[in-house]
Amino acid sequence: MTTDAMSTTARFVSGLRGGRYAEVFLARVDGENLVAEVFNSFGLNEAPQDLWDALDPQVIAAEHQVDLAIKNGPRYWLMDRIEKRPVNDRRIVDFGGIEMFCAATIELPLAELGQRTYRPRPVDRRTIFAFAAGSQIFELLDPTGKVYVMQAYCVAVDPSLDEAALAELGSRLDLPEGWSYRTRILEADLEIDTREVVAQVLQDEFENSYCLASN
Repeated sequence: MTTDAMSTTARFVSGLRGGRYAEVFLARVDGENLVAEVFNSFGLNEAPQDLWDALDPQVIAAEHQVDLAIKNGPRYWLMDRIEKRPVNDRRIVDFGGIEMFCAATIELPLAELGQRTYRPRPVDRRTIFAFAAGSQIFELLDPTGKVYVMQAYCVAVDPSLDEAALAELGSRLDLPEGWSYRTRILEADLEIDTREVVAQVLQDEFENSYCLASN
């Protein structure tokens, strides 16, 4: 991994593909919405499985005085590079021996809390996710033609899942009517720029995450 984004003056991280990380969401109820800070371990550690398994969301919520704590992952990046605005004070929190930094915020209606799959969620992360020419990518297409590119695959539901298995993942998905899954090799670099807009992210039933790439 080549990086100067892990410092306070950082802007980019390259060589991400295949990098392991995990996240913890610290969420508070705000009226009819749930607002969460997203803490990410990438660049600090690979969220060792024994420490990750030992994390208790109820204990975390109590320690941090939030309404809900959510474990997300472990995951493996599929993009090749991230570019992010510089930050002057990166907040790091230790969750049971796993250090994580505050990477984004997410907000969703409480009424939709149990509706997790194939439903885009706004994530404020101010980044460019870049996939290099020649890379294989995995996409979901919704009935209106919007394209969501898999940004990371998850091993929480199926611990045996790896990148090689993603080419055939479509046959395992219970896609909503009108949705489709495809894989292709990029002929040119693909950048998903959400520095000035809020990213739209969704998950499939294996908790793999996808980001809206086009409208």
